[in-house]
Amino acid sequence: MFVSLAPLVSLASAYTLLQNYSAANWMSSFQVQSELDPTHGFVTYVPASQAASSGLYKIIGNQVYMGVDNTTVLSPTGPGRNSVKLKSNTAYSGGLFISHFSHIPATACGLWPAFWLLGDGEWPQNGEIDIIEAINNADRNQMTIHSLPGCNVTVGKYGQLGTSGKATDCGLGGGYAGCTTFANTDKSFGTGFNNAGGGVYAMHWTSSEIKVWLFSGTSAPADITSGGTPNPNGWGTPQASWAGCDFANLYSNMNIMLNTDFCGDWAGNSWSSSVCSKEGFSTCNAYAAANPWAYNGSYWLIDYIKAQDLIALYLIHWMQIQFAKSATYATKPQFFQTASQNITSSDWSTVT
Repeated sequence: MFVSLAPLVSLASAYTLLQNYSAANWMSSFQVQSELDPTHGFVTYVPASQAASSGLYKIIGNQVYMGVDNTTVLSPTGPGRNSVKLKSNTAYSGGLFISHFSHIPATACGLWPAFWLLGDGEWPQNGEIDIIEAINNADRNQMTIHSLPGCNVTVGKYGQLGTSGKATDCGLGGGYAGCTTFANTDKSFGTGFNNAGGGVYAMHWTSSEIKVWLFSGTSAPADITSGGTPNPNGWGTPQASWAGCDFANLYSNMNIMLNTDFCGDWAGNSWSSSVCSKEGFSTCNAYAAANPWAYNGSYWLIDYIKAQDLIALYLIHWMQIQFAKSATYATKPQFFQTASQNITSSDWSTVT
């Protein structure tokens, strides 16, 4: 007996909400990381208690506020500027991530803010996906994916609005360079993003592609703003689109990360070639230490981050596994009745 899966295929674009991170549950969903900065920034990531008592991390109405110390003049050779770094309790191996920010850190010399996903293990094992990131006086977002060697990418089938960087091997140089796409609008980062009224960043990650969309101000599609079922197929051309890599094996077990760094391996090492070097300070650390006022706008106002997944596809894949395991079981009516209750974590991890 042959049982058609056609009725379920139509559900393949239907996303199911896994987590909705908002002011209501944010504090219990993210860990405050008070570690030394692995990128050698002029920063001190403070523990949760200090972040709260100093007002750097708090709930304001229905929004999450995450800021930096913007009052203290520091020594450029001493501890760095106080800031906050967050890591989600939950890790992911694919899905659709939709985030709404009313404000992100405004453009400033010495600044290095990021909204990203980080795989577990020794970096870049299990990858890194940078959704929002740039440095110093940059006015355009740089979306980048990093990996172990073997992730050679092309632009996806339907193109992208942004401009790809030179690197196509995302593991080149130990993964440090990554594969970057530069946004095509100054509404994508820093002050330009904020002046446009904030907006939505959405990232779609499957085994065959990673895409990033930007919807400035109130331009997000109705299936995002209504709280209904989002369908990326109807969102038009993304800012960034990577294809050609095994994103299931090289990108996995990734936590959502948010932080605001200063100087360090990127912003600091780029100081001399930046217009920021004309501010009268020979190093990034010297500027960041002496000018706390420059970081008055260096804060995030987060409305939500939603993590969603294609539960329908998981169900189809689980059923295909069971068909292969036992043709006789697949003919029984109860197969369909119990399918959605019997998807195991190992089956989920094999979804392509």
